[in-house]
This record gives sequence, structure tokens and C-alpha cells, in this order.
Amino acid sequence: MDRSKVIVRTSILGILANLLLAGFKAAVGLLSNSIAVIMDAVNNLSDALSSVITIIGTKLAGRKPDKKHPYGHGRTEYITATIIAVIVLYAGVTSLVESVKKILHPESPDYSTVSLIIIAVAVAVKLALGFYVKKTGKAVNSDALVASGADARNDAVISAATLAAALIFLISKGRISVEAWLAAVISVVILKSGFDMLRQTLSRIVGERVDSEISLAVKKTVTEFPEVQGAYDLILHNYGPDLLIGSVHIEVPDTMTAGRLDQLERDITDKVAAEHGVILTGISIYSVNTTDDVVARAREDIRRRVMAHEHVLQMHGFHMHDDEIRFDLVVGFEAPDRKEIHNAVCREIKEAYPDYRVYIALDSDISD
Repeated sequence: MDRSKVIVRTSILGILANLLLAGFKAAVGLLSNSIAVIMDAVNNLSDALSSVITIIGTKLAGRKPDKKHPYGHGRTEYITATIIAVIVLYAGVTSLVESVKKILHPESPDYSTVSLIIIAVAVAVKLALGFYVKKTGKAVNSDALVASGADARNDAVISAATLAAALIFLISKGRISVEAWLAAVISVVILKSGFDMLRQTLSRIVGERVDSEISLAVKKTVTEFPEVQGAYDLILHNYGPDLLIGSVHIEVPDTMTAGRLDQLERDITDKVAAEHGVILTGISIYSVNTTDDVVARAREDIRRRVMAHEHVLQMHGFHMHDDEIRFDLVVGFEAPDRKEIHNAVCREIKEAYPDYRVYIALDSDISD
């Protein structure tokens, strides 16, 4: 499956559907003098424009790596998603201004049976389009398509509300008109959608925690190798929706030769790439003592002491040699004072093992 072709094909379908709906709704809105329907049409136009930008972003993101961008151009999709969010916000502000004008200077709408049927059809089309686009977006890991699908379903709800307002107006024989107020509500919904899209996209640009499902799957694959006794500090950098590059630390027996370690690292890299599409550019080694019972007992005793502290998630990379003890300590971000917990653990281990120099690195909970 060619991811970019799927995104483009789905976006073209969205463009055609939204242009048709926008045209019908605009005609209905103008003929019936309904500001709510007109604002709904504007929303469809913004959706069509968003699909156009999605296509452009996908094409730009699909360019081959070059000397200046050796990891490709995948992050371009996040930039285009930001542009889409700004367009949605602009549409929301514009429609809100027009709605307020109609509230201050109301005009009575004039609905026909044909206009109501068109709005009802729009609800059905938007529901179907939203379901299809969102499902496709999840299948190809496209945030833009997933957002478009969710937005389409929101549009269906908005159109349904517009239809309800028209029915209320007709049933009350023109005595109750909520057109302008409904248009204002639609505007607020559009604004919220734009803010949500912008917040999500900016969060990805800043750098988010890697998805739990991916990190757990990669670590599971790494630890399936018999020699690997643990996988830690998995760091994955996002260079686009379909490109993750990173590194991991593994614990292996201290009896392994350099030749076997070299082969193991190559095997892990190949298997992770084949099964998860993740490129591991570095695999660091923690050696686990397998021959000294004193070291083994000390490791378990220290692990028991360390894990008794609240907010401590993990210890790894334990090394005990001559008069030195080293290991990494992972403290959760929810801890009120991570540094103080680290200091408390250091004090306890130093008191329990006064004959050793203790070095404990404070590590971050970077992945599940």
C-alpha cells in the first residue's frame, strides 16, 4: 500500500464531496435567507481547502532525502497541519462575526421542502465521509486524515442542528427563529476544532512521548533475543508520521564476546526495522554479572531498596566492580521533586554499602 497515494486519493474524495455540499448549501442558504446554512457552507469550503493542503503537504513530505535533509521531509506534514488549523480558525472567526451581525439585525428565513431535503442529504454524506476518511487515516497513520474525518462527523452534527432549527421555525410558523444563534454556536464549534488541531500539531512539533503501543512492541521484539535480559532507555525521534529513528540500551551477560555482541546488535536492528519500521541507529550495552554470587545478591538487595521509594519506576544498568556501584534510576514525571527522590536513594544506598563509591544516574521516564 502506497501511503501517499491513499492520502491523496482520500483527500480528493473529500474535496469533491465538500465542494458539492458547499455549493448546495450556499444556494439553499441564499434562497432561504438562512445565515446558519450559509455558515455551514463556508465550513465545507474550509474543509475542501484543508484537503487541498493535505495533498500538497503529502507530496512535499514524500520528497527523497537530500544532503540538507538526510532524514527526509516527513515533518512537512506537521507544518501543513498547522496551516490547516489556522484556516479553520479563520473560518470560525469569520462565521462568528457574520452570526453576531445577524443576531443584532435579524432577518426571517424562508425554507422550502427542497432545501430541507438537501440539508438532510448533507448530514448523511458527511457521516459516511467522516467514517471513511477517519478509518483510512488510522490505517495509514495520517493525523491530517484522522482530523478531517473527525471534522466531517462534527459537520454532520452541525448540519443536523441546522435542520432542526429549520423545522422549529416551520413548526412554530415563523414565531421561533434560532438561525443566527445556531450560526454562532456553529462558529464556536469551528473555533474549538481549529484550536484542538493547532494544539495537537504544535505538541508533535515540540516533541511528544512515543506512543506506548510502539515502544512496548519494540522492547518486546528486542527482549525476544535469548541473550537480552532487558531493554531500557528507548529513545525514538519522529521525522514524520511513518519514520521513527532512535536508540536503545540492552542488558546482556558479561560473558559475551565482542563478535557475538556485534552480530546481536545487527540482528536486533534488522528485526525491529522489519517488524515495526523503526530504525535503531544505536544499541548501547549494559553487562550483567553472571558469575559472582556476591554481586547478584547485592543487585537484588539494592533493587528491593530502590523500588520501595514512591515514584521510582525502574532501576537498570547495574554494575558492581571492585569498590564501585553504578546504576540508572528512573523516577516518574509525576513526582513532586524528582531530584529529592534521587538524593534519598543515593543516601540510603551509600549508608547500606559504605565501602563502595556509589554513582546513581537520574534517568527520565522517556518511553513505556
